[in-house]
Amino acid sequence: MRHSSQHGKLTVAWRSIYIQTHCTIRLKFRLRIMDSSTNSLDDVSADGSTDYPDRNSTMEVRLQAQEDEITLLKSSLADALRRIRIHDQLLPLLKQQLIAVNPSAARVLNQVCYADGFSSVRKLSASSPNDGIHHAASAARVRRNSEKLGNPEKQRKRLDKKAASSANLLTRSPSLENRAKELIAGAGLPGARRGTYSQEQSIKMFIRGRPITMYVPSNIQNYDNLKMELPSERLELDWVYGYRGRDCRANLFFLPSGEAVYFIACVIVLYHINNRTQRHYRKHTDSVRCLALHPDKVRVASGQTAGVDKDGKSMQACVHIWDSTTLVTLQQIGLGTFQRGVGVGSLAFSIADSGAFLCVIDDSNEHILSVWDCTKGTKHAEIKTTNEAVFVVDFNPSDSTNIITCGKSHVYFWTFNAGQFTKKQGIFGKYKKPKFIHCFVFSITGDVLTGDSEGNILPWTKSAADTKTLGKGAKAETYQIVRPIKAHEGSVFTLCALRCGSLLSGGGKDRKIIRWSADLAPERECEIPEKFGAVRTVAVVDDEEILVGTTRNAILRGSFSDGFVAIVQGHLDEMWGLATHPSQDIFLSCSHDRQVCLWNTEKHNLDWCITLEEYGLCGDFCPNGSVVTIGLNTGRWVVLDLVTREVICESTDGNEQLSVMRYSPDGRFLAVGSHDNFIYIYNVTESGRRYSRFGRCNGHSSFITHLDWSKDGCYIMSNSGDYEILYWDIAGGCKLLRNRFESKDREWASFTCVLGFHVIGVWMEGSDGTDINALCRSHSERVVAVADDFCKVHLFQYPCPKPKAPSHKYEGHGSHVTNVCFTHNDSHLLSIGGKDTCILQWKVTRGGVGESKEMPASASSTSTSSPEPPAS
Repeated sequence: MRHSSQHGKLTVAWRSIYIQTHCTIRLKFRLRIMDSSTNSLDDVSADGSTDYPDRNSTMEVRLQAQEDEITLLKSSLADALRRIRIHDQLLPLLKQQLIAVNPSAARVLNQVCYADGFSSVRKLSASSPNDGIHHAASAARVRRNSEKLGNPEKQRKRLDKKAASSANLLTRSPSLENRAKELIAGAGLPGARRGTYSQEQSIKMFIRGRPITMYVPSNIQNYDNLKMELPSERLELDWVYGYRGRDCRANLFFLPSGEAVYFIACVIVLYHINNRTQRHYRKHTDSVRCLALHPDKVRVASGQTAGVDKDGKSMQACVHIWDSTTLVTLQQIGLGTFQRGVGVGSLAFSIADSGAFLCVIDDSNEHILSVWDCTKGTKHAEIKTTNEAVFVVDFNPSDSTNIITCGKSHVYFWTFNAGQFTKKQGIFGKYKKPKFIHCFVFSITGDVLTGDSEGNILPWTKSAADTKTLGKGAKAETYQIVRPIKAHEGSVFTLCALRCGSLLSGGGKDRKIIRWSADLAPERECEIPEKFGAVRTVAVVDDEEILVGTTRNAILRGSFSDGFVAIVQGHLDEMWGLATHPSQDIFLSCSHDRQVCLWNTEKHNLDWCITLEEYGLCGDFCPNGSVVTIGLNTGRWVVLDLVTREVICESTDGNEQLSVMRYSPDGRFLAVGSHDNFIYIYNVTESGRRYSRFGRCNGHSSFITHLDWSKDGCYIMSNSGDYEILYWDIAGGCKLLRNRFESKDREWASFTCVLGFHVIGVWMEGSDGTDINALCRSHSERVVAVADDFCKVHLFQYPCPKPKAPSHKYEGHGSHVTNVCFTHNDSHLLSIGGKDTCILQWKVTRGGVGESKEMPASASSTSTSSPEPPAS
């Protein structure tokens, strides 16, 4: 009868899951519609309308909360079913033991079972299945209404309480197994405690209210006396792969030092185009959005977005003015002033007064324009510009009291005098008003030239108002179009004025760069390769050579006569897949952009890149190093030859995305972890070129997140989305090891599982289970690197089996860090960001205070970073 009561609870819970899943599917459908409506590169700006991000983020919070609750309910139900099966198996055995050692105890056990069953009947009869449906539906309604408040902190606390209550549902009353153990122990018989488990041999950690038991290895005699210390190893940023061109503009400049300055994530890169070295400015705390170069060509201004911390609170954004020679910050402007941070392309130095002022437009709904004193860091004035998107702001080079802004369907001419702004709007008159004004420059005659989404270059000049066109109420002096010039097919994304008076324009759809004479007659043109996307921005190197930033996150170098080659490349979309070669200085990355890229850590370049039919989420090199396996989002996986880049083998396991691929250390097996809750095992022959199904590991109640092989290649340890740790005997037929205690001393060839005794200390207090996305133990087994959900990379000592272990923390990513991996000789660590599309290469150094000893490496450092305090 007790089982009937539990099945009744399970039925109600499953109905609740059905209702919430239905709501989640509806939310996903609405989000996809909203995303699809904002994906045009030519017509929609880099910043877009401000309404969509607010609605999108609110719905994403609701969606994530419901998905978390569904996962928790599923895991709790799976635990309940597992315990029911264990009870069924243990009851006959316990009764036999009781009768054998103490016949009177059997009678007591029967009374306990009868009383428990009777109370279950009463509880079950008091509520009907219809009541369960009603309660589940009403709970779902309350949750939907409460989410309209839009308070993520309240939602997090409420979800934590539900998680705890759901976990307590399984432990609220003592199980029959525990009652039987108490009866045996209470009988006072010799050896009666042999069936109990000593608390000193295991420890528990709780994630979202769920207890996770981990067993202490035999070589640890006194767990309480273990000391967690900072590792002697440290990380130094060595190289940054990628460039943010897809959704930013005017973010590429060339310095007299021979360096190109650009940004990605939280790092501003100074890349010497001839010496192929990098320096890094790293004072920003969130993603950099815009750059401006001072008239002296040495000072640089950079603005960032205002992100949120791990508690959901808004962080303070600011603008940094810094020296590009020394990488020293000269001025910090507007800390906490700019709502949501600084907008794209929203920085400019004044020119007529040698850069005394800086104008900034923030990313708020009103797009507030402010003017600041660069030396003192004080604000002179501010004004609301428009509720529409603003793309570019700049001073008139001959008059610092004149400022121009442009964006969605507008060009504004501002006059700044005595702390006050006056505005005049550009009049399109008889000409068609474009949807977007993407860019503008000043000609040698002082006129303003704009580039728009219709592919036109529009010259603007100040003139007397035409009362016939504009009406009698028109102002005496206006800014009007002289004559439109058709320049490109699609948008004009960038305009660049040359010192000789000529003009460069960059096109979107046609991917052309055109050189125009001073009187706007076309002189020369060239087209960049399609694989690099459209022209986003242009920077002049000399009279012939230019740099081109593209919408597919590449920087090209070249000229009209010699063509263009890529000097910087990167991914376009969210990245999750990362793998390092077992013996060479190369690594592989895969992204939602469907690209698979092979990078060289020594030469700091892209060896090759291919595009697949579906996007990759995980990968691993075969131990012999000749092939690499990529897991895709459809359940399909492919094996690539590193030399020919051809697909030599492919297979499909289920119809859900694959989350982990892992070869056994001897290369005999390949394990494929899927979101369908299974681990598929394959026999590997012919040096990784032939695969045959060996078995399937079935036992997880949620999707597979991480797995590792034992050093002998016979066992697997795996984690799942419901925070479960399971062990498998692969050589014995992919069997689940029921007694996890037996695996406590097993040695693992790699350690990437985020849950396990040896990595308890990497979890922060109050973690919800998704705070750590990945970790990787070094090959020397001295340290473990952690990728967290708060844009940070951590370095812990290994093992770190005690909570609150100290770590070195490193910033640089502008999004959740999705993966980390050490190179084959532990000389470098690689980390990839999710939405920031950035790959950071860190050099691993060793040494105590006052010394720094490099790990063995194949190449010397070619990178320096801005001075900063030691990692904490």
